[in-house]
Amino acid sequence: MSEAALIRGGHGEGAAAPWRVLSVVGLVLVACVCLATAMFLTLAPGGWTVAKAVMLLSCLGAAPWVGFCAANGVIGFFLRLPRPAVPPVERFDGAVPCSHQNKAGESENFPPGVILGLDPRIGRPRHRVRLLTSLACREFLGSSPRMTGRLKHSHPVAYPDVCGAATRTAIAVTVRNEDMAAVLPPLRRLLDGLDAAEPGGAFALFVLSDTNDPALAMTEEQSVAAFRASDPRPDRVHYRRRANNRGFKAGNIMDFLDHEGRDFELMLILDADSEMTATAVLRLVGAMRRESSLGIIQHLTVGLPASSAFPRLFQFGMRAGMRTWATALAWWQDDSCVYWGHNAVIRIAPFRAHCRLPPLPNGDPILSHDQIEAAILRGAGWRIRLLPEEDGSYEANPPALPEFMRRELRWLAGNFEYRHLLRLPGLRPMGRWQLIQAILLFGCTPFYFAFLLAAAWAAATDRLSGFPFGPALAATLIWAGGLYAPKLLGYLEVLLPRAKRSLYGGAARVLTGIALEIVFTLLLDAINVWAKTFAMLRIALGLRARWTPQNRADRGVSWTEATRLLWPQTLLGVAVFACFAQAGWTAVIWAAPFALGLPLAIPFCVVTADPAVSAWLRRARLAAIPEELG
Repeated sequence: MSEAALIRGGHGEGAAAPWRVLSVVGLVLVACVCLATAMFLTLAPGGWTVAKAVMLLSCLGAAPWVGFCAANGVIGFFLRLPRPAVPPVERFDGAVPCSHQNKAGESENFPPGVILGLDPRIGRPRHRVRLLTSLACREFLGSSPRMTGRLKHSHPVAYPDVCGAATRTAIAVTVRNEDMAAVLPPLRRLLDGLDAAEPGGAFALFVLSDTNDPALAMTEEQSVAAFRASDPRPDRVHYRRRANNRGFKAGNIMDFLDHEGRDFELMLILDADSEMTATAVLRLVGAMRRESSLGIIQHLTVGLPASSAFPRLFQFGMRAGMRTWATALAWWQDDSCVYWGHNAVIRIAPFRAHCRLPPLPNGDPILSHDQIEAAILRGAGWRIRLLPEEDGSYEANPPALPEFMRRELRWLAGNFEYRHLLRLPGLRPMGRWQLIQAILLFGCTPFYFAFLLAAAWAAATDRLSGFPFGPALAATLIWAGGLYAPKLLGYLEVLLPRAKRSLYGGAARVLTGIALEIVFTLLLDAINVWAKTFAMLRIALGLRARWTPQNRADRGVSWTEATRLLWPQTLLGVAVFACFAQAGWTAVIWAAPFALGLPLAIPFCVVTADPAVSAWLRRARLAAIPEELG
């Protein structure tokens, strides 16, 4: 099929069922009303002051995002409940063979290339569901008549056709001042896995460099040359470095598509810290083969096994939350779902035709490209899907708090650029919501910060108001429970079935890991509230984030470095708790879970990067994931 025909064809008009969207809106409104009511009843006794008014207004400002988190958590949790069998977890060694748990509970192994769901040993697909690309999706949505009735679609489920005619697919890996010793081994495992599973030269690898350090660029080129020489088909391995970095990552990718990428139908996009198994890649490619109207299919991406304490604890909680979050989004956002810029397969022709990003109003290129690219492509009629399966798609997380904060602030700056694009012509309502959703991910942070300051002010100055324990407890549980609902319900989903608990080391290790991660997250979030609020202030003043190289290697953090970075949070924390102490121990204890990270910011930074703490977690197998324990 010609490129022009591809661009004209496949313009699906499917959209999320209105009742699904309305169900999310209804859950958000219920959560908002409950939170606002509980907060009003907490603050009303003793009369109103300026501090109480600020607390109430801050709560109302944060309530929509709290409700949105609660809605996605609840929906995702209940969608995953009918899952009767745990999907196979691949050891992280690039192995490709697939396995399946049959009705008798026995494990069956299938050779690479089996068409999942269509092999006679597995049985014919019985149900029609919207989440269409893996056997695991059929297991957790299709096996329950109750859920099947809710997830009907107008055409049968499409399973990956990994045995059919090859589709030319470019594997594009974007790098900038990276350590190639960490980037290339996962690509070797992927290519070896594809060779074992997919006959023919359907895949080619392109390392797309935006490195601006000449010495690193020379090392990159030499490393890729050695990688190429060791490949059984060296002509499929390519390296290209741009002379300038115009357009950042989006410009790098589009430059590739305009030149080398024109000979391919599909592109698998990977970041420097991405790793995917061949099974996961073929799952996505198979879906694109089966459904010509798909423009992008995004795989849920979870953290790689981590040795350092900070990423280990972070990814343990993030994985639990992202499972339920992504499952909910895939259900109600449907063909207008999210794209995260990596670990996804893209149909090249329509992407080239529609996704050349406009500059920002000030003429600068867009830093955060993924959500707007998906919104534009969906506006042109191409479907954007999310596969909420956690097996086979990974990324590395920052090794310590300083790197994590830099990444968060860069993402914040990129997401806030979307405020300039909300009125871009041609976007669908769900596409505009994706941009708003990305802004809200960080946009509610100033409300948390204002609430904290106002609560401390009220504790220090208000001597008339009582403390209504019941409403205060209700408000706290609704706010914290809603905000962390995807993660907490994700943990519950792990704990309920014995088979899944065993993948994480058993109930005792899972519960201990959950306790450690919750403490970790509460401390981390308090630290980030300050940093994100002042980053938003910098954006309001017109200051632009820099596109800086990222350190991905494990390291310790010295007390000097931590103090230099986190002294503002520490001073604020001391002042805040001095205010709460004026109201007595009840106020201090009540505030501790949500603000203690401020005065403890410096030791938190040092301890979570300490090699001894990291080694203890590994030895105890705490906060471990199935790929590590398998």
